[in-house]
Amino acid sequence: MKKILLLTIWLTTIVYSSIWTYEHPEKIEKIKDIFKKNKQPTINILRKENKTIAIANSFTVNFSNILEINKKMKTAFLVHPKTIKEFNPSNLTIYTQSGYVWNNSKVTKINLPSYFTLQRNGGVKTIISLDQNYFALMSGNKNDCYFASIISLKNGKEIFRTKCLPEKGKNNDFNGIGSSNIHLNDSIFFSLGTPEKHISKNSPLAQNNDSMFGKILEIKKEDLRNVINNKTNTLKITPFSKGHRVPQGLTHLNNKIFSTEHGPKGGDELNLIVKGKNYGWPTVSYGTNYLKNNGGDGKAIPVNHEIKNFEEPLFSFIPSVGISALNNCPTALKNYYKKNCLLGLSLYGNNLRKGNSLIVFLLDDNLNRVIAVEKILLNGLVLRHFVTDEKNILYEDNKGQIYISTDKNGIYKIKFSDFR
Repeated sequence: MKKILLLTIWLTTIVYSSIWTYEHPEKIEKIKDIFKKNKQPTINILRKENKTIAIANSFTVNFSNILEINKKMKTAFLVHPKTIKEFNPSNLTIYTQSGYVWNNSKVTKINLPSYFTLQRNGGVKTIISLDQNYFALMSGNKNDCYFASIISLKNGKEIFRTKCLPEKGKNNDFNGIGSSNIHLNDSIFFSLGTPEKHISKNSPLAQNNDSMFGKILEIKKEDLRNVINNKTNTLKITPFSKGHRVPQGLTHLNNKIFSTEHGPKGGDELNLIVKGKNYGWPTVSYGTNYLKNNGGDGKAIPVNHEIKNFEEPLFSFIPSVGISALNNCPTALKNYYKKNCLLGLSLYGNNLRKGNSLIVFLLDDNLNRVIAVEKILLNGLVLRHFVTDEKNILYEDNKGQIYISTDKNGIYKIKFSDFR
């Protein structure tokens, strides 16, 4: 009798817990958020490199794992001093999306406010720096208001915050708020996409001039210095371009700005970013709204960018490749191609078009046309960020090798060789 009673209590507890969990997903997410934020990443320098090669059309790509990061950690920004040409992991600074920094082979927690959240794929997305002062672009949630903000890492002070997202919590996806920034002349640029998995109430923010979402944004360095020197408490930020969905990669070449952007189901883009231009999201796209099992309605999106004078992408991937970071090509590729050259990374992709790749873009002399695209598959690696200097300029060591972060596998060294 006692065993039957205990079994009944146990089954009742499981049923009640299951019902409560189903009816309160946001509360479960908040509990998970607390555990994730307090889980310190483990980063280990590997003593023995596991070397692998990939064969490109005209050269060989050698890549090997040099640092191991625990599997659920994603990087936000990686910095190696450009003046130190001999790569040493001890000189590498790794910021994680979960709010930690690895420096001098030690992990410490970043000074972030209590509303910092990892819910809905949130976290620290990029690190902006000026004059040895560092700021984190991050996601926030306070009283069920989801937003993006910029925080000083020196004192935890908030210097910028967006308005609340109009969509309910479960339909937000902070993978969309951008993961890169660049310095160009007297300005710093960063991307702030529309946090969404499928077309939602957040999508129209990309066309809304009163919203910072769906934009490439500009910070004047003078304005940021005024914040640093306590001349003002809030940072002035202005839209540079609009109509962006999920822009993740950002770089400049010959004083022109380029961005890589996730489409919906298809339609990843390489864009030449011009001040004041409109890139069309969500009115036009070469992608399709996700199918019903992924939250969408499966309907095609108009592709006619001439409507309302929208800017065409320089290149669009159909199907998608999960495009992520973007930077200038390393010296070895520049010397080989002798053309304007950009290098991109990709995440998962899909069954029709694999991601997990290095992507070489060759552009014409005027930088307004893509001549060729080569996708080099790297053994199933989910490629996230390049190792750069503090201004997001690609780091190359004295052997011409570059370094990238991967989800689940850590940091890889890459060398281009055997040019044919």
